[in-house]
Amino acid sequence: MADRIIKRKHFLIFIIGGVAMILFLALSNKVIEYTSTDEFCASCHVHPHADASYKLSVHNSNHSGVSAKCTDCHLPPEDQTFYFLTRKAYHGFHDLYVYMTKDMEEIDWEAKRTVEASKRFVYEDGCKKCHTNLFPSTLDALGAESHLKYLRDPENNSCLQCHLNVGHYRGETGLTMDEVIISPEEIFNEPATVTAFEDFTEQIPGSAVSFNMVAVSGGQFKMGSPSGEPYRRPDEGPVREVEVDSFWMAEVEVTWDEYLAFFSATSSQGRKEGEADETNESVDGITGATPPWGAPDQGWGMGPRPAITMTHHAAQTYCRWLSSVTGKKYRLPTEAEWEYAARAGTEGAYFFDGSPKDFENDGLWNKLFGADTAVINSYVIYQENSPHRTQPAYFVKSNPFGLKNMLGNVAEFCLDYYDPQVYAKYPQGVVKNPRGPRDGMEHVIRGGSFKNTAKDVRAARRDFTRTKEWLETDPQIPKSIWWYSDCNHVGFRVICEYDPKELNSGKTKK
Repeated sequence: MADRIIKRKHFLIFIIGGVAMILFLALSNKVIEYTSTDEFCASCHVHPHADASYKLSVHNSNHSGVSAKCTDCHLPPEDQTFYFLTRKAYHGFHDLYVYMTKDMEEIDWEAKRTVEASKRFVYEDGCKKCHTNLFPSTLDALGAESHLKYLRDPENNSCLQCHLNVGHYRGETGLTMDEVIISPEEIFNEPATVTAFEDFTEQIPGSAVSFNMVAVSGGQFKMGSPSGEPYRRPDEGPVREVEVDSFWMAEVEVTWDEYLAFFSATSSQGRKEGEADETNESVDGITGATPPWGAPDQGWGMGPRPAITMTHHAAQTYCRWLSSVTGKKYRLPTEAEWEYAARAGTEGAYFFDGSPKDFENDGLWNKLFGADTAVINSYVIYQENSPHRTQPAYFVKSNPFGLKNMLGNVAEFCLDYYDPQVYAKYPQGVVKNPRGPRDGMEHVIRGGSFKNTAKDVRAARRDFTRTKEWLETDPQIPKSIWWYSDCNHVGFRVICEYDPKELNSGKTKK
């Protein structure tokens, strides 16, 4: 009898437990369903562009009438149950924390709309769940090539590279260069006359544009970074003793005002990539750029901001044109000239006091309390103080040579081809005016950009062009030799060669 009572109790407990489990699962499912609705997402994501820009996007406003949910993109597919639930919990607690502790007006929402940032909260498995056929009949040749590349190497490619704007409408980007070119009422008829090795202001004939050139006296310096420098990369050494001749260098990177003077004088708006245009050979035989695809300034504004998205070839052509209209010898700086000018007589990681570790948020102290970035912020436009876009160069102070933003704002093309071991290949002793390897596939770029943190705006930091990668989304066939469709953080700065004999003979006066 007692055993029967015990069994009945166990059975009753089992029934109650089972019912409770069913109710718990049903309630949990309802909670998951409710917290996955667009309305629930919008209760925390109150920033202006989120809901409105989604409703205008092709994921909601399209011919088919099919509308994707927020969770279709911003969570893994629900059939990946454990991954879905863990990521849902993570994002939920993270978003609630931000909503409760942050001022929505102070968050830089534009920074969240970059490819790099989007990869943290957009799940490509969600893309592939809906877009099961990557080669539909309506796909063009460029799309087929891009999708094939993605399938072959998904680790190094992303849907977001080409389709960043499909989830949230960001406005039209079809701005063309002729829409921003302004014909000045007063123009310079002659370039600057130079009679001594000193700073001067160049005047671009046929325009109202001028820019400052700084006289940089030549000398010796230690090129590269010592083995103990924090965040040092292998291609930054070995340190070599280098000597460079004197030269003039532009105080700031080439601005849009300067580049548009070139584009206006040499381009043909009707000419397409790959087409010859004999009428464009009128300016000393220099043919300028074809029209850009989309807005080359990314919608950030032109004027005094550094010119971006042009190719290394376009930068060199600009220098040839500038030489032809001024009678001086303008070109891109060599890597050695660039680093000599950036260091400005110093030997540390920067031309100002401080170690990269002081400004990075890597250490426990800096992670908890934040790095003291007052010094670096006054000299460099980088990730910490830029709203993830270029800024007018005069935003910061000069280095000891009088040059602004050598280490930030945009990275800068150099004349040299890139070789990671080039320093070791130079002859022993003091290397005079090194020019890098004789040939190569890519060119050196130096200096960090608005995208970089403190460790990547060091004076010795080296990088290089990535031509194929930076033309990934260019829809033209052949792809442009003038404009990078996928690079918005590189520009260039010009130098003017100094020859004492020519200066004394008056050849530099033009």
